[in-house]
This record gives sequence, structure tokens and C-alpha cells, in this order.
Amino acid sequence: MLQALGGPVPPNTDHAVSVSLPSWRESIGYEEGEAWVIDKMQCGYPRFFVHPIIQKLAQEIVRRVGDPNLESATLFASVKSARICHSFLLSKIPADQAYKVRIVNFVPSPHTESGSTVTSSLSCVIYPKEYASITKQVWQHSGNGISSRRGEFCLGALEDGFLVEDKGLATAESISQRPCKGPRRYQGISKGRKGSVGESPPKLNTEDGGRDYGQFIEERFGRNLSTSLANQAKLAVRKRIAGVLTANAELPEALKTASSEGRVAGISEEDVYLYPAGMSAIFNAHQTLLATRGDLPSICFGFPYTDTLKILQKWGPGCVFYGHGSSEDLDDLESRLKAGERFLGLFTEVPGNPLLKTPDLKRIRALADQYGFAVVVDETISNFININVLHLADIVVSSLTKIFSGDSNVMGGSAVLNPQAPYYAAIKETYNQDYEDIYWAEDVVFLERNSRDFIARIEQINATTEDITAMLKESPLVKDVYYPKYSPSKPLYDSLRNANGGYGGLFSVTFHTTAEAIAFFDTIEVFKGPSLGTNFTLSSPYVLLAHYGELDWARTFDVDPDLVRISVGLEDAADLRARVQLALDAVQKVGQASA
Repeated sequence: MLQALGGPVPPNTDHAVSVSLPSWRESIGYEEGEAWVIDKMQCGYPRFFVHPIIQKLAQEIVRRVGDPNLESATLFASVKSARICHSFLLSKIPADQAYKVRIVNFVPSPHTESGSTVTSSLSCVIYPKEYASITKQVWQHSGNGISSRRGEFCLGALEDGFLVEDKGLATAESISQRPCKGPRRYQGISKGRKGSVGESPPKLNTEDGGRDYGQFIEERFGRNLSTSLANQAKLAVRKRIAGVLTANAELPEALKTASSEGRVAGISEEDVYLYPAGMSAIFNAHQTLLATRGDLPSICFGFPYTDTLKILQKWGPGCVFYGHGSSEDLDDLESRLKAGERFLGLFTEVPGNPLLKTPDLKRIRALADQYGFAVVVDETISNFININVLHLADIVVSSLTKIFSGDSNVMGGSAVLNPQAPYYAAIKETYNQDYEDIYWAEDVVFLERNSRDFIARIEQINATTEDITAMLKESPLVKDVYYPKYSPSKPLYDSLRNANGGYGGLFSVTFHTTAEAIAFFDTIEVFKGPSLGTNFTLSSPYVLLAHYGELDWARTFDVDPDLVRISVGLEDAADLRARVQLALDAVQKVGQASA
């Protein structure tokens, strides 16, 4: 076991994205909410498990402005995000209970001047505790909740008097955010020297003669980062996603080498929008289309990551779900369109999760052009280094938490607009009007650092994954291997593949019995937990974690509840093969015992 139950993955990481669920039984215990598992959870996937730091911050806020015995709080980085949660909650509870739900804003105190290097605000939805499961849906599906790093900063600022309740009107529609401490490479010039990177903030004296804000920042972060550096980090990430920045150099040098040629003709970083999570990018893409094109139903095509479908079902007028993502599904869609039905947009993944099937994106694009709907493609699993889908989409979304970052210590998401798409001008106008940058600056600093070598990492992971999947494909102990290279939809994937692109680092495997699947999962010596695209190999009984309450439903779309999903990392291929072989040996023993 590489990490004990409930420990952060990777270990010794305060803001880890994954958490260790090292056995099949423990994964089920987590889904069942059993105390022997839940009580050991030090963290969890951030949209499913509220980080302890954020829990503590929420409790402190309720202690100050509410009743800790009766009320809870869900925290957002903007009034707009809080209002989405507020509206959703009101739509689910009795009308005569609406008065019990409110938004409370916290803003920098009056003696924290606007020119301070680090500032933040919070918008808090306060509600009776019995409604926590409803607000948790918004936290999970929208991805707009605050990050643990922002929570850590805000908790300190609140306790030290630098973040106070806004007694006036809720005016913090746009949140000022400033960078904070990041990797040592960003810490700039030494104290006392002048320059754009690492300048000391002005010392601000509090009115009561206590610690000033500059001292608070110095103690909280050691050496803070300048605003310009965090903005540069965001610029570099956006350029990297646009495909115009490929250098692995330090930040200033890398930005100088950016080219004018990107993923499609005419694209620039101005067509890339950053979000605090991949689901936030999807949620806001859907919100943007609703604002642009009106209240039309959507299409969810192919078996999706669970929250994408939930977003389309719970916000707006609903969706038509084609869970197989087959040519027959496209035939049915075309019949609907010919009969006069109209749709907002089609949401799909290339490839899908967890069956790694690729939809016929070219036919989808042709139908979209003929009948007037937008196409939103999630490219998280393969990434734009392996495939090019932007020219066939209106919006391409991705979870930057995954392979783009790799280190599993920061969340992030992006939405990219295709400047050649039919709805580009209208969608761009809506984004420019409605988009708010709520991505915490400290998070983007870590993301930028992590992403510098992502091209080289993808190439290594592609090669190792092809090796491991070939090994499993040859084994008679294995029932099926789900991987784009072996999928019936391989020709569709290959039609999107870049010249040097591979098939990605994610695959799923099934066995002939549940006992064999358990033996394989429990034996394989890799990290176990949610997420994918990590620099280390990570496995999970994915269907149990994502669809535990709807396993029979998932089965109707050929998704086996006993499926084991594996995301390959940067380990030596021979070493990983040896670990897989030991797990297969365990499968064989189970088979022999039952024979």
C-alpha cells in the first residue's frame, strides 16, 4: 500500500486533489458513508469532499453571522456564483422556508487598501443544515466553489481582522484577487531590492494599532508574489492552451518565444478562459450558451463524466441523452432535427469516460451546421497534444487538473472558443460580458509551473500506456480492455489524431468475475483514488465511485460496475509491467480457487 486509507494523494501534500481509497472494500465503504472510512478521510476530490480548511472557514463564518447549531455555509469566490447556488436552493425547498436562506459577503477591511498585494473576498450562502445536500449539488456540479488555497488565505485574513462582513449592499460582483506565495522559482529578487517580481508591499497600519496587513501577508506567505507575475502565469497558461506557447523555459523567457500559430487559424490567448475547475468550465459553457441562444434543451452524446449530464439536466430546460454515442444515436438525432426539434448545443467527450469511445465528431459538426446548434467538446482525457477537435467544435473544455497539471496538487479548467465556428461572434460577446476571473492567483501559479513540461510527459505516458494495454489485451484473464487504440471507434479517433499524437494515458479493464476484478484492484501496487492524468499511476473502481447509486442504469449503457480504471503515470514501463503482472497473478489464483 503506497498510502493509507484517507491520506492525501500524492502523500504529504496539503492541497492534494486525490485521496487514498486503497481497496475495493474501502471504496464501497466510502460510498456507503461508513464511519470507519469517513472518519479517516483527511481530504478528498475537492468537488466531492469539502477540504478541512474550507470546512473550518465555513464554520467560523457561521459562528460570526449565523447559528452554528442550526445553520451551515457554502463558500464561493463571487456574488454571481453564490446567487446561482441561492437560486438553485430556493427552487428545491418550500417557499415558506426561503427567508431562512441568505447570502453574506465578506470583503477586505477598510484599512486593507485596494493597492495591497494580496486581497480576496467571499460570498457565502447561509442556510439551515438540513439543506446541505442540496447546496452540495451546486458545489459538486458547478465547480465554482473556493479552492483550499483561497480558503486557507481567507481563514487567516478573517481571523486577523483583514476580512470583514460587508454590512452594505452586495457590490462585490467582481472579485479582486492578488497572488500569494508560490514555488521558490517565483519568489523573485531578494528583499530590499526593487523590481516587478517580488516587490515588498507597502506596510499598512491598522487603525487599532495592531498588526498591519503587510505583516500578515509576510507571515502567511513568507515572500509574496507580485500581481504582474500571477498575471503572467495566467497569460502563459492561456497561451499554452491556445497552442502558441510550447517552450519549457522560465516564465519571462517562455512568453517571449510564443508564436502566432495555434490550434486553429486565428486563435489567440484571448479565446481561452480559465476557471477554478474543469466542471466550472463546462457549467459556464452551458450558462453562456443559454445566455446567448435562449432556453433550449441540450444534447448529451455518449456516456459522459457524471457531472456533465447532471448540469444539463438540472439547469435550463433539460437534455436529450444518447448514452451509447453510436451511429444509431446520431440517426435518431437527425430524425428529431428533421422533424423540427431544436437544441441549444451538443455536449460530448473525446474520448468518453470510462469506455474511451470516440463519437463521430465530423458528422456531429455537419448536423450542427445544418440545423443550428453549438458543439461543446471535452478533450480532458486525450488532450490537444494527442488530438485536434477544436476545428469541429464551438467550445472545447478541459480539466486542467488532470494531465495539463499532472502533479495532482491544484484544480483548474479552461474553455477555448473556435474563432472559425458559426456562433463565435455571439458566444464571444457573451463571454466578454459575463465571464469573471475567479481563479485564485496562487492556484494558477502552481498550475503554470506544473504545466511547463506537459508535452514531454504526455509523450512518455502515451508510450507506456500502449505497452501496458497491449500486455493486458494479450492476457486470457482479461475480459475487455477499453482504450482508443482497441476501440471499435478507433478510425474516428485516428481521424482526429495529430501527426505525433498518441492514444492517451487512460484505459479501463474488466474481468470475468467480480472476485477477479477485486483481486486485480486490491493487488496492483499503485496509488488508488479518484482523478486521472496524474504523473503517477492512479487506479480506481471508477463506476463504483462515480455511479454507485445508479449502477443498474450505467449497466444499460454497457458500463460494467466491476470496471477498473487506470491512469498511467511516469513510472518506468518495465516496473509498471511487473506490478500489473503481480495483479494478474492474483486474478489467476482467484480463478483457480473457484474452478
